[in-house]
Amino acid sequence: MSSVDEKLQDLYDEVLRRNPGEVEFHQAVREVLLSLGPVVAKRPEYVDAAIVRRICEPERQIIFRVPWVDDAGRVQINRGFRVQFNSALGPFKGGLRFHPSVYLGIVKFLGFEQIFKNSLTGLPIGGAKGGSDFDPKGHSDAEVMRFCQSFMTELTRYIGEYTDVPAGDIGVGGREIGYLFGQYKRITSRYESGVLTGKGLTWGGSQVRKEATGYGTVYFVSEMLSAAGDSFDGKRVVVSGSGNVATYAIEKVHELGGTVVACSDSSGYVVDPSGVDVALLKEVKEVRRGRIAEYAEMRGNGVRFSDSGSIWDVACDIALPSATQNELNGADAVALVKNGCTIVAEGANMPATPEAIAVFEEAGVRFAPGKAANAGGVATSALEMQQNASRDSWTFEHTEDRLAEIMRGIHDRCAETADEFGTPGNYVAGANIAGFVRVADAMLALGVI
Repeated sequence: MSSVDEKLQDLYDEVLRRNPGEVEFHQAVREVLLSLGPVVAKRPEYVDAAIVRRICEPERQIIFRVPWVDDAGRVQINRGFRVQFNSALGPFKGGLRFHPSVYLGIVKFLGFEQIFKNSLTGLPIGGAKGGSDFDPKGHSDAEVMRFCQSFMTELTRYIGEYTDVPAGDIGVGGREIGYLFGQYKRITSRYESGVLTGKGLTWGGSQVRKEATGYGTVYFVSEMLSAAGDSFDGKRVVVSGSGNVATYAIEKVHELGGTVVACSDSSGYVVDPSGVDVALLKEVKEVRRGRIAEYAEMRGNGVRFSDSGSIWDVACDIALPSATQNELNGADAVALVKNGCTIVAEGANMPATPEAIAVFEEAGVRFAPGKAANAGGVATSALEMQQNASRDSWTFEHTEDRLAEIMRGIHDRCAETADEFGTPGNYVAGANIAGFVRVADAMLALGVI
């Protein structure tokens, strides 16, 4: 595997030493540092002013207790996090994740990625992430509400439309955002719409926000195909996951002429050769809150469910890993290459392991990292902030047009930067360098802070 440039190796060693046990954060930092050798050679001031070192250290890390009372009257305790990583470009911006796997290392990895993702959008937003080890699954609406109210009671003092603007992520949807916003409004006595994004359409939310990450990923792949004189027409696509990102990626692939033949959840995956029925998938996952096996049962027509093996064994032209981090490993990548896959784009955050990325690179598979391919979600959050600031509300069509325009800009920025630094066609290098340079130049301008 590639090694970190010698000018940056000491810094990476320092990151490992200062952040013990945070393996996801280590992985995210290394993945960026691998691309920055040509940049620091060309712009030594980034090293001299400790820009790279500073960008790897969060501006603020907040950890707090979240006490709440369950339906049986028992007091429960969870842990809350908010890592405000970098505000050189604008107020901190990034989602909240409620899931048992959440700990400081996960939040820091997500926040670090968010710096570059937000930078690539070209919009004035910094990078942050937060969440809790609370799991909304299995809890009543009343329990979720009490948890969210307790979580926001502490978080309120650290956020604001000019300070830090959280959004949703895994485990945090419209219901949770509603409870969080209600508590913020109650505590502050202000209707500060821009303090949270992902809100309901009737109280300050944006059209396309629910669809944005999945749609944006597909728009990015469409630009990759177009750059090679190709399109989605006739392409077989595999999408892991069945949440918002996966569902709306499937929807947009079908609109653009491709066929999604498989999707999944934590219990297994389904293969639907004629194309996943999006309406039925929404019924199973969003309305019934069921498992993917129910989709296979209801769909019939030769649809197969499997609770063993890997979704990446399904033959496809394009793969969109859209579930969670490190879900696609080296062996999975080998299987995809063997079965003829030519494009992989990350709909989730860091779903491909370093070993998988190395396999794709060696095989000539075009690979789009999450910080570029799935930036549509945060881009549309920023559009929601714009509407809130101007007391405006845009149509679905106008908002989707803006999203498509932003994703084209991200694609072109990555491709042009890769060309500039001698790695044509390498979207990983292009995304890392383009995202880094915009933040680094802002940090230089602001002085040593």
